[in-house]
Amino acid sequence: MTANLVSNMQVYSRKKAADHSAANAVAGALDAPLERSCVEKDRIVIAPELAGIERIEARFHGKGFEPHRHDTYALGVTMAGIQTFRYRGEARFSLPGNVIVLHPDEMHDGGAGTDDGLTYRMMYIPPERFLPVTAKRGRTLPFVAAPVVADPRLARLLLEAIGSMDAAIEPLKLDEMVEEIAAALLDHAGVPQARRGRLARAEVLKACDFLRENLSQQVSSTELEAVTGLDRFTLARQFRQVLGTSPHRYLVMRRLEQAKGLIAAGESLAEAAFASGFADQAHLNRHFKKALGMTPGRFAALAGGRAR
Repeated sequence: MTANLVSNMQVYSRKKAADHSAANAVAGALDAPLERSCVEKDRIVIAPELAGIERIEARFHGKGFEPHRHDTYALGVTMAGIQTFRYRGEARFSLPGNVIVLHPDEMHDGGAGTDDGLTYRMMYIPPERFLPVTAKRGRTLPFVAAPVVADPRLARLLLEAIGSMDAAIEPLKLDEMVEEIAAALLDHAGVPQARRGRLARAEVLKACDFLRENLSQQVSSTELEAVTGLDRFTLARQFRQVLGTSPHRYLVMRRLEQAKGLIAAGESLAEAAFASGFADQAHLNRHFKKALGMTPGRFAALAGGRAR
């Protein structure tokens, strides 16, 4: 077997794996509540504004938009069909699972590439939201040369943020998402990863203590900065390096632990949700099933409690 043939087979295998991962991300997103908006007629679903970030889901047949430009980063995922647009003087095409990266003040249009139509989800992030991340790395705002990229991890991250269109996102979670999105864009822009310095174990443990003591509160990044002395982006990175998770994920899991204890003790699901810091019972249900693989009601039945 020649070296060229081996190389070609390796490239093909990597592409198939990436396509499969991207397809899984899209399939998972289509199980979310927004699935009901993916209908045949053309439409745009606009989510409530989220700290200056706009989120939409759109479906079009034919041309959707004439040439225009935004003063934000337009980041999204092609969900179904072929997405076509002209950008920086060239015709572009995006297949389901691909990520779209359009930079501020760049002219572009958009539409469906086939008669089957197009569905995509997009979020519009003001550039200033990325400034703290880029300043920490000593970089300017990221410029990704390719407007269509195959990045299953970034696609999942965007779909998680965009897909929560009918539910609130906690400030701590939003800060983490913006930081991760900015870091991914810097990676695609060719910015080298920052060197790993000392592990801030003491500061991370202080944050853990604070989060456990405030499970029923809406904890902000500003509060964690005051407690640890680290800025929110450094703390998020240190949290992942020390504990393998994010501050918000840590908070959610501790809330679930408390809720489980209350439910097993016979508390109603609504009372357990409220006492553990969840917005409501539906909020508890989503996180409980995602983390534990069953609903709180099912857990109550198995644990001997009574779901009320």
